[in-house]
Amino acid sequence: MKLKTLSIFISIGIILCACIIIIILYSNNKKAENQKEAEIKTIVVDDIEIAYQEYGQGYPLIMIMGYSGTMDMWSIELIEKLSSQYRVIIFDNRGMGRSTASDKEFSIDLFTEDTAELMKALDIDQANILGWSMGTYMAQNLSLKYPGKINKLILYGADCGGDEAILPDEDTLAKLTNTSGSQEEQDEILLSLLFPAEWLEANPDPSQYFPEITEQSSPANIDRQTQAWLNWPGICNQIDQIQNDTLVITGTDDILTPPENSRIILNKIPNASLLEINNAGHGLMYQYPDQLAEYLLVFL
Repeated sequence: MKLKTLSIFISIGIILCACIIIIILYSNNKKAENQKEAEIKTIVVDDIEIAYQEYGQGYPLIMIMGYSGTMDMWSIELIEKLSSQYRVIIFDNRGMGRSTASDKEFSIDLFTEDTAELMKALDIDQANILGWSMGTYMAQNLSLKYPGKINKLILYGADCGGDEAILPDEDTLAKLTNTSGSQEEQDEILLSLLFPAEWLEANPDPSQYFPEITEQSSPANIDRQTQAWLNWPGICNQIDQIQNDTLVITGTDDILTPPENSRIILNKIPNASLLEINNAGHGLMYQYPDQLAEYLLVFL
């Protein structure tokens, strides 16, 4: 299959996946009893306003959300653990959730600049950076363009893009592009893409591990972000220049971003280490938030 055709298939699948997950989380889930909601603030960054939240005090840890996601998709249990020792900052990327957009063409480079400018607006000279999924693209870019702004780098569910990236297998692609069946069947497909079957069997109720989603993004801006993702050429041939201590995190059963991608990154970044969590998928932060937080706190 040609790469261009494959990219189109993936983009369609990701859009469907994003829509379904928003429906599931927004409609069905309750807020965890121990969830502590931080004030949602906005700040002017270049030509837009970025919505963000802060948890805890101490050295800053900035967390960059993935494709079509909003900041309330982070595991609240993970944030609570991390914010016990760090000033955790989460935010909506340009055009997502409560962050505004301009007429500038969306691109990974632009999202990277948004993150750098957000740091400047918040008077943060240097921070630890954690990216999830597409957020790892901005994290890698940030480390290459502004190495002095980054202390430690965490890449969760990552690939480095381009021709070296390992794409989902044919069975996963078939699930991504399958629009048949009832809403319940589509929901089951989504969960099977995020979590291993054995874990899902033991944890069948998504409301027990997903956070409550209160934000939505416009389909137009999601489409613009899709194009930014598809247009990104990748930086596999550059990441050997990253000098920051880097933790690469993957699940052994991540079928959306196969773990081989993390091993590619591990072998390219000089000061990288790999955390591979057994029986974990792309949504491992929902599966094992306490375990993940413990590993992150040791690394940081």
